[in-house]
Amino acid sequence: MERAEKVYGVSELTGLVREILEGSFPSVLVEGEISNCRPASSGHLYFSLKDRSSMLQAVMFRYRSRALAFEPADGMLVRARGALTVYAARGQYQLLVEGLERAGEGDLLAMLEERKRRLAAEGLFDQERKRPLPRLPSRVAVITSPTGAALRDILSVIGRRNSGVDVVILPAAVQGEDAPAQLVGQLEAANRWSLGEVIILGRGGGSLEDLLAFSDEALVRAVAASRIPVISAVGHEIDWALSDYAADLRAATPSAAAELVSESRAGIVGQVRHLADELETSMRSRLDQLRLLLGRFEPRNAEALLMRSFMPTARRLDEARESLVRGMSEAVKSRRRKIELASRDLAATSPEAVLARGFAVVRKAGGGDAIRDAGLLSGGDALDIRFSRGAASAEVVEVKP
Repeated sequence: MERAEKVYGVSELTGLVREILEGSFPSVLVEGEISNCRPASSGHLYFSLKDRSSMLQAVMFRYRSRALAFEPADGMLVRARGALTVYAARGQYQLLVEGLERAGEGDLLAMLEERKRRLAAEGLFDQERKRPLPRLPSRVAVITSPTGAALRDILSVIGRRNSGVDVVILPAAVQGEDAPAQLVGQLEAANRWSLGEVIILGRGGGSLEDLLAFSDEALVRAVAASRIPVISAVGHEIDWALSDYAADLRAATPSAAAELVSESRAGIVGQVRHLADELETSMRSRLDQLRLLLGRFEPRNAEALLMRSFMPTARRLDEARESLVRGMSEAVKSRRRKIELASRDLAATSPEAVLARGFAVVRKAGGGDAIRDAGLLSGGDALDIRFSRGAASAEVVEVKP
């Protein structure tokens, strides 16, 4: 009778493996390249260590990751010290990391950095090459996997924000050896047939290795040469690819790219209403100003307006007239004073005044000039003598020179 073969339960077998594995490797030092590094909200750090042919899952709890002097990232070559353990819920073994130190940049990251420097030196990433996106595109070309979450996110966002935007889907592999050629082909087709006013090129998140197709040199050159503006939307916010640098704009996620090309219809309506309100307010203000200006010319205000306009001129005329009158009055007074003085002088020196002081005017009878020299007379000459009052006739008896 054959001996019955022992049957193990899954948990039992997993426990045996765990005892053997953890007992054999209580502390090991492993060197590898970090991949798929994702910090959890709890503070624990989950990542993989890999080389050219194998991969090892690793976890580092929060109280140990806080003490790290650097921030782990995909592509870093590190040395991890810890113990091997079995995660029974998934039936996989993993490295429980107690200490982590950098061993230098990983081969993949070093290759991408070298490619980035070389393409940047050619000017493919220059800011001057980048073009602005159209404000309200009516058609958007999307190059991505037709079955990926990125496409679903893009369609959802555009449909919610502005369903009037047409979306042209250009399917392509986003991971693997065939991905770069397919992405380049669809990018060239979009330009050749003008399939959109803007192109979204992207995929969902992944490790640095998963996103490698979007750092392919041929794709980067095709993005830089695109006649249509390109938005690179590769992975999540912390992910990056060389297509981000060559594109006209980099979006943190595919959903963010969809928001950039589909301005909210409600937002547009709100802006239009706001502008209409501003225009109406401005027109009302202008009309009020015109009414105020025209009101000045109403009949009841015309006289006051005319008087206000004429008042300065009238006042200047009045002041000029008063000044002229004062000047003329002063001139008349001055002339009158002079005439009075002249009259006094004339009265004082007139013949009548002289006669009034007891003098007389003597002429020869029959007329002639007044006699001023007695030598002009002879005895027997008849004379006419005029006094201040009256006159007399006389005859010369004797001449005394």
